[in-house]
Amino acid sequence: MPMKKLVCFALTICIVLCTLCGCEVKKNKYTATSMDFFDTPITITGYENTKKEFDDVANDILTQFEKYHKLFSIYDEFEGVNNIYTINKLMDGKHQSVVVDKSIIDMLNFAKDMYEKTNGTMNIAMGSVLSIWHEYREKGNENPKNATLPPVDALKEAAKHTDITKMVIDEENNTVTLLDPKMTLDVGAVAKGYATQCIVNYLKEKGVTNYLLNVGGSVTPIGTKETGEDWIVAIENPKDGEYLACLSLKDKSVVTSGNYQRYYTVDGKKYHHIIDKNTLMPSDKFLSVSVICEDTALGDILSTALFCMTLEEGKKLINTIPNTEALWFTPDSKTYTTNGWNEYVK
Repeated sequence: MPMKKLVCFALTICIVLCTLCGCEVKKNKYTATSMDFFDTPITITGYENTKKEFDDVANDILTQFEKYHKLFSIYDEFEGVNNIYTINKLMDGKHQSVVVDKSIIDMLNFAKDMYEKTNGTMNIAMGSVLSIWHEYREKGNENPKNATLPPVDALKEAAKHTDITKMVIDEENNTVTLLDPKMTLDVGAVAKGYATQCIVNYLKEKGVTNYLLNVGGSVTPIGTKETGEDWIVAIENPKDGEYLACLSLKDKSVVTSGNYQRYYTVDGKKYHHIIDKNTLMPSDKFLSVSVICEDTALGDILSTALFCMTLEEGKKLINTIPNTEALWFTPDSKTYTTNGWNEYVK
């Protein structure tokens, strides 16, 4: 079983929680943080009358994250759970048809739909390529002096086994089968956001409000602050720690993908984890891309896809998706936004 390693990185988004002068806060603000799931910090902020009430909600949220972490994991197997790791596993040289939880079926179908909408830019069937980069990044971070790049020939050979049509989903029997024995799934660009949105929907059904979830830089409000004000979310400039934008949000998420989150260094150059399907190398078009939308799962997958598209391709895609805006930050420190972005800027 591969050893997972939490990579310390500066959070893409920092939360600015301030109460305007003259506003009376009837409830107390509490915060809880966990590093246990999805290899990322999870920060829960909410308003309750007592800490016990907050702790009950926070524990419920983390229980939900644990459930989805186990279901969507590509690195670990868990007793009594068929997950993405189980789907990827070989038996007698081939993949088996695996009965899975409906949450996995729904997430994979969502990812297939986004594969079509992004013209193949967002492909969860690239596990064979991404696993090579993951292995070299892990070794490089453990032993920086001997860090190397993956062989190009190995990447090209792995890329032959990324045909998403070879992932067969049987919704009637809740099974998933990979027909190519050398193909594996990597749901890193969708799993965290999809789990977060499922949990937000769950909380709303329970009547929870006045909460904010920050999951590795993906920020999702649930209602407003206790005062009725919007949540104020600042997007960090990855170059100097200043702010690229300060947003006012209510019931909309902002998700950022950046080249500084997971990376390793070879011969003085950083190589991050967002791989362009065309070059099989880390995409170098942007330093970060942020997306505002009503669905955290959509924001998660879009921010990754836009990171690997040209600015023109990205804007064209965003214009086809209602109530969605984006900001791009380039290596030469320029920012570009969609037309409606400034409506959220405070």
